[in-house]
Amino acid sequence: MGLFDFLRSPDINQGLKDYSAVPGAVLLDVRTPQEYREGHVPKSRNVPLQSLEQAAGVISDKSTPVFVYCYSGSRSSQAVSRLIKMGYQNVKNIGGIASYSGKVEM
Repeated sequence: MGLFDFLRSPDINQGLKDYSAVPGAVLLDVRTPQEYREGHVPKSRNVPLQSLEQAAGVISDKSTPVFVYCYSGSRSSQAVSRLIKMGYQNVKNIGGIASYSGKVEM
């Protein structure tokens, strides 16, 4: 790891490869419901950042691996911090859908 690696934004495409390799992992989209309807990564679940407390209804086991994305990576970074404070143990920010190179679902 280089001196400035912490400045790099997470790569959603690599993050999705990592997600696919983890059985039982959850892919969480923390954008608004409107943004989610306009296009989302297949197999993702929408729990908006402002309603993150509802994550327990989607992910009851706090040891479940959770991969989080938003539009740019900013809200997903906030969501990761909040999920950790809520007791989730294996949470990763994978960045923003703006950099996603795959197909989206509507």
